[in-house]
Amino acid sequence: MDEKDLRAIIEQVLSEMNVGGNDAASDTGNADAVSAEAGACSNLCDKPSDVEDGCIPDVTAVDIRSQYLVKEPEHGEEYLELKMNAPCRLGIGKAGARYKTLPQLEFRAAHSAAQDAVFNDVDEKMVEDLGLFIVQTQCDCKDTYLTRPDLGRKLSPEGVATIKEKCKKNPTVQIYVSDGLSSAAVAANIPDLLPAILQGLQNYKIDVGTPFFVKYGRVGVMDEISEITGAEVTCTLIGERPGLITAESMSAYIAYKATVGMPEARRTVVSNIHRNGTIPAEAGAHIADIIKIMLEKKASGTDLKL
Repeated sequence: MDEKDLRAIIEQVLSEMNVGGNDAASDTGNADAVSAEAGACSNLCDKPSDVEDGCIPDVTAVDIRSQYLVKEPEHGEEYLELKMNAPCRLGIGKAGARYKTLPQLEFRAAHSAAQDAVFNDVDEKMVEDLGLFIVQTQCDCKDTYLTRPDLGRKLSPEGVATIKEKCKKNPTVQIYVSDGLSSAAVAANIPDLLPAILQGLQNYKIDVGTPFFVKYGRVGVMDEISEITGAEVTCTLIGERPGLITAESMSAYIAYKATVGMPEARRTVVSNIHRNGTIPAEAGAHIADIIKIMLEKKASGTDLKL
């Protein structure tokens, strides 16, 4: 808003309040008042806000490993050195019997991020930009997905038909992405993680099937996908249940010749994939190495001796 617009607004307000009467002298007085009012407003706008001065930094950007808020601690330097090894909410101090304001806000921000990760859907445009087609499990919505885990382990009839139509038959390795319990994990990791795995497998000259995306998927749906595609090794990249440290953690579940009803012990898991854990590019190279070993030893899970 420029000074002209501000002047017009003030004139209108003063007119509605009938300030100063109707004679010319009063009009002149009104004009002077308007100028003074505009000047006062201008000065007020230029003055830094007291509220702004009281704002704290973005609480989501704080590295809680380096956050130590206990006043006058004993062995503080040693404690902080230990704290840097893991993102634990320790040594955050207190105000009376309560948390301090900053840790309390950090906790609420982390809780909100976790809720968003669970309840928001993955952006389908991002999935399409990665060159992945989308299939869905038998869950018809997020509520069904959260309350009926069994339906998240089975593909819809349309999903089965789409995979049979679009996927390479009998690949050595079949990789797919699933939202799981964290849409944020897919958005944060897959753009780097998936290409890293594919590059690693290409370097090993391992045949890879057609990657795709499964909406409302649980880990167990990989068994049905393995049987449909006929892959030797099936790998799902899936968002994990978010916690209060990160809402972006992803895991890779990998199995050799997975079949419906097989025990969970036959799956190999690479977890804690996120920017503050195992970074996506590094995790991708590691996953490619594991898949190579699986194919050599024809085993996965507890049967695989790495």
